[in-house]
Amino acid sequence: MLITTTSRSEGPGSASPQPTAAGSGAGAPQPARPGPARPDMATALRPLLIDVAAPLAAYFVLHNAAGLSVWVSLALSSIIPAVRAVAGIAADRTLNLLAALMLAVNVAGVAVSFWTGDPRMMIAKDAVISSVIGAAILISAALGRPLMTAALRPFLTRGDRGRSAAWDRLAAGSARFHRYERLFSAVWGLVLLADCAARLIGAFLLPVGTMAWLGTVFVVGAIVLASIVGGTAARPMEAMVVAEAC
Repeated sequence: MLITTTSRSEGPGSASPQPTAAGSGAGAPQPARPGPARPDMATALRPLLIDVAAPLAAYFVLHNAAGLSVWVSLALSSIIPAVRAVAGIAADRTLNLLAALMLAVNVAGVAVSFWTGDPRMMIAKDAVISSVIGAAILISAALGRPLMTAALRPFLTRGDRGRSAAWDRLAAGSARFHRYERLFSAVWGLVLLADCAARLIGAFLLPVGTMAWLGTVFVVGAIVLASIVGGTAARPMEAMVVAEAC
């Protein structure tokens, strides 16, 4: 079936009516379909790369490759997080928690780097530095700005723009989502503090030779335990992000 569309003639030579197939939409411009959102994992991981990986890499290069002392290497590698923390405060009056954490860890490292000579103190030194991380994570969760969010978000959003937008909406308006977010950080903070306590006790009660390998077991066990227990918060968060993104 053909229908005819007519237009008012504006004068000689006006175009004659053109038949148009009903319902076919022939000749009509088709709206462009948006393509799939491209994963942007590098952007999601940028805070971790700048605030955590860069200072760590600087320390290892300065200490292991350049041969500088521990405290000099820690002091120089603290420049990056110090600048980031100050810039955040100056720019928008907010504290960059990841940068501040790395700065605190480096300062603690400088403070305990002078504990030399006693093998037990060297073992305890690592536990003291790690305890700073655990305490900072717990404090951040209590203040409502959980530090572990920076590590968790890239793995739940997978660099997908739709998921990232869904995360932002949930973080801004969902009390349930925020509770899970804080719980995830609280789990990691508590487990890390428990690991530190275990290594401190072992450093002074167990033979040094035993703690030389048992300390590593404690660390690996703490990471595995925190990952498993933290999953009770991460899995519901992922489900909420997926549902919000659909």
